[in-house]
Amino acid sequence: MRVVMFGYQTWGHRTLQALLESEHDVVMVVTHPKSEHAYEKIWSDSVADLAEEHGVPVVIRNRPDDEELFERLKEADPDIIVANNWRTWIPPRIYTLPRHGTLNVHDSLLPKYAGFSPIIWALINGESEVGVTAHMMDEVLDAGDIVLQQAVPIGPKDTATDLFHKTVDLIAPVTIGALDLIASGQTEFTRQDRSQASFYHKRSEEDIRVNWDWPAEVLERLVRAQSAPYPAAFTFHKGKRLEILSAFVSEGRYGGTPGRIFYREGDGVVIVAGADARTGRNHGLAITRVRTEDGREMPASEYFTSMGGYLTSRP
Repeated sequence: MRVVMFGYQTWGHRTLQALLESEHDVVMVVTHPKSEHAYEKIWSDSVADLAEEHGVPVVIRNRPDDEELFERLKEADPDIIVANNWRTWIPPRIYTLPRHGTLNVHDSLLPKYAGFSPIIWALINGESEVGVTAHMMDEVLDAGDIVLQQAVPIGPKDTATDLFHKTVDLIAPVTIGALDLIASGQTEFTRQDRSQASFYHKRSEEDIRVNWDWPAEVLERLVRAQSAPYPAAFTFHKGKRLEILSAFVSEGRYGGTPGRIFYREGDGVVIVAGADARTGRNHGLAITRVRTEDGREMPASEYFTSMGGYLTSRP
């Protein structure tokens, strides 16, 4: 089939690579300009560079809503558009233009975790698996019928970085597998159960701020979800920002006030956690490695030279 690809960053790059290595003919690529947004500088393999290396015409747009692009798409005469990590709304006259419509590839197990940063949100929320879904695009974002979906389990120590690598490896088989089904003439696919749908916004600084009212189990997943190269989860100690690079859930149960720097356990320093910590039934978050405001990384046991005092969400 003749394919136009809409995509950005490493997700789009992997999708284009898969298409170029397939039997399908990539006739045009549409991608975004480079961005200085913190999360868009991560996993930033260039779709434009890959297309140009293979002689595929490239159009760069923030939004695909101008007449010039529409005319170029008509001239390209695609059988299908394939989109992955396209960051803005695609109007109906674009996604319905090809003979077979538009296939969107999304890095979650839809209908859950539509929208942005699905892997990070899924890890924080304690999901058992993540994956990649190829679905037909319609008027509701990430809501169209599912053509193909594959999942991978979330391990107890997996970071968001680990899960990125697991899911990005699914892009090629899911994308090409879905295209093969469409090319074979299949038109009936799995309707999404919208009662199970969830839609998430982009990550921001506020989303990585530690809230000591959260249970230690959730905070430990937040730390893993904000693994390098993502911005690290942070708190404040004596008015200065302190990033938490690694941590584990304590074996012991610790009572008192959330945020209290309390006890050494193994190679960690336990911080009291949970809104109901006063009951003494909660595990704490045992921090093992930190980064200070001036960029120094060190074991938490070195940083916390004595127990007592508090970590806080704000200076």
